[in-house]
Amino acid sequence: MNAKLQVLERSQPLSDRVYATLREYLRAGRIPTGQPLQEAALAARLGVSRTPVREALARLASEGLVVAEGRSFTLPMLTVRDIEEIYALRFLLEPEALRLVAAGRPDRKTLAPLHDALDAMVAAHGNDDGAAFMEANYRYRDAWTEMVPNKRLVRAIQIYADHVRYLRAFTLDSPPVRAVVLKGLKQLSASLAAGDGQGAAAAMRAHLDNAKRILLDITGRN
Repeated sequence: MNAKLQVLERSQPLSDRVYATLREYLRAGRIPTGQPLQEAALAARLGVSRTPVREALARLASEGLVVAEGRSFTLPMLTVRDIEEIYALRFLLEPEALRLVAAGRPDRKTLAPLHDALDAMVAAHGNDDGAAFMEANYRYRDAWTEMVPNKRLVRAIQIYADHVRYLRAFTLDSPPVRAVVLKGLKQLSASLAAGDGQGAAAAMRAHLDNAKRILLDITGRN
């Protein structure tokens, strides 16, 4: 055959969609720690068979986002040591990722989603809207990770950030916490706009240090 066949588009596998849905629920703090995640119940709620749910839960477990408990899974209760280890990895990964982004000297158009998210955070903070602040904060992180050239690095960053993201969802209801977060992200944004790799890395280290301290304070583990 001389005619070229057009590649057929494939819809996202059902197990991937179930995985993405459950992961987002975990990240947003919509699944309480200790609540059993059972295949049959989740399958019924999502309107799917048990197989894609089983595959999604196994994938989440391999990433440490849920743990097996009998015939179900639960969101793990993080200890102080867990938080220390997670942030130790984040300190290694995220400043370097931001240094790479700044070194690429992103232009105004590339930085636009980042600035839009930051503006939305400022507005939400002014309105004392913790939920809107958190949503804009997630968009801010998505905006800068999208600019990281090393996608394997991005994947590692996302996994370890998600380990504590459900706890961060509860800290952003606090106005003083939001003020600290905004201050750090404004500095980070300025460094990225200036193409200052070392400044961006330093801003992220300071941001992570504050986030870790706030997390330990609010959860009563510091």
